[in-house]
Amino acid sequence: MEFINGTIVALYLAAMLIFGWWGKSRTKNSSDFLVAGRRLGPFLYTGTMAAVVLGGASTVGGVGLGYKFGISGMWLVVAIGTGVILLSLLFAPTLQRLKIFTVSQMLTLRYGSKSATHTSAIVMLAYTLMLCATSTSAYATIFVVLFGWERWIAIAIGGVIVVIYSTIGGMWSITLADQVQFVIKTIGIFALMLPFALNAAGGMSGIRERVGDEFFSFTGIGVQTIITYFVVYTLGLLIGQDIWQRVFTARTPKVARWGGTTAGIYCVLYGAAGAIIGMAAKVALPDIIGVDANKDVVYAEVATELLPVAIGGLVLAAAVAAMMSTASGALIAAATVARADVTPFVASWFGKQMQVNTNENPEHDMRANRIWVLLLGMISIVLAILVSDVVAALTIAYDILVGGLLVAIIGGLIWKRGNGLGAAASMAAGTIVTLGTMIVLEIQAEQRFDGIYANEPIYFGLIASALTFVLVSLLTRATAPAVITRWNARVAGQGDTEGADLNEIASR
Repeated sequence: MEFINGTIVALYLAAMLIFGWWGKSRTKNSSDFLVAGRRLGPFLYTGTMAAVVLGGASTVGGVGLGYKFGISGMWLVVAIGTGVILLSLLFAPTLQRLKIFTVSQMLTLRYGSKSATHTSAIVMLAYTLMLCATSTSAYATIFVVLFGWERWIAIAIGGVIVVIYSTIGGMWSITLADQVQFVIKTIGIFALMLPFALNAAGGMSGIRERVGDEFFSFTGIGVQTIITYFVVYTLGLLIGQDIWQRVFTARTPKVARWGGTTAGIYCVLYGAAGAIIGMAAKVALPDIIGVDANKDVVYAEVATELLPVAIGGLVLAAAVAAMMSTASGALIAAATVARADVTPFVASWFGKQMQVNTNENPEHDMRANRIWVLLLGMISIVLAILVSDVVAALTIAYDILVGGLLVAIIGGLIWKRGNGLGAAASMAAGTIVTLGTMIVLEIQAEQRFDGIYANEPIYFGLIASALTFVLVSLLTRATAPAVITRWNARVAGQGDTEGADLNEIASR
């Protein structure tokens, strides 16, 4: 049985490399490599957006939460879907019209200076790199079970596959791979795991008879936990580079709005299906885990115990697909931020100016992009192997992302009076308060890491960031009219088509 399941997963991995080569034929310049030429239609856009946000936590973790908490285990994925819907309806059309590549470039355009962009670039690079490392560690655990490899070998082989197809064709390869991953996940969850698990449990009526009404409570996981999911994941999705970069791939603002909304609705349904599968597994396989055991084993147990052999292999491939799509999306996002934002910033320390112009020397730009993807891909693999607690590092980056950066980014999109000084001050205040609260709670928790995983740092960081943004913006000079005029033109879809004028703005 393990041989058949392992063979199916191995064939899936080989297919990812094939799609990498296929994507290469579509990749002619940096725009193709970084944002798929900005020409994805509704089908491709919806699939790639759903694939990048539904990773291992949504797929494997969602089933485990359903096993442990019942229907309320759906809230993590529902929060993710809500974030995608809000981003798509409120901001995606505007972001698509800007014709940029990174979150920091949006800040540069909106505020007209570099003061509000450097912090966001560093945090975004740390966040995307850690997200890639955690996803790599996650899908490697499946390889350990299927193939009996050592953990570091599983991480290295799986990571190299993602790095290869991402490096060869960039966003086009990732998009094509995402479509396969989207289809596999859809079939695996909705057409296979859900009906098989429900049948084994005797349907919804059988579940209710065996586990009781409390398993059907929508607040069973805890109101505080539900709020945390929405604060961390919904708000984080509004400003994450990995998500914005998918928005930039849309052909039109209409595709960005409605394709993304469709992906968000799909995520909500995906979360409900995962929770129900977990509930059914609680009845059909009641002794999988103890109270304190790892809930993530539930997905694999359902695949191997409740499903026929070949189908179980496809379902395991769906889990790998979910994690690989998140890893590849985070990797190309990290490479984009590193090349477009961080490298010019670091070069300025030594009195050098580095400009990223995507309209000239397409072969040179393509080579540079591939080098960055390859380099950061190798770094993420090493991090996944060497760092035992990359989740803690990702948590810190996520807290700073939301607590420190959210207000300046969203504020720039919705409040005309916000200025560069207010944005920079809010980032500093939010980041300092978030980290400071985390450190204080950590000390009070006597080194049990409660401080790192607490909710208060994000709450306090957001409050400090919002107050600072409003006060400093009101007390200082408004953004220069020329900058606002240029911003409004870009929001209207006018001006430079690939961000070549960003260097001019940032040099002021």
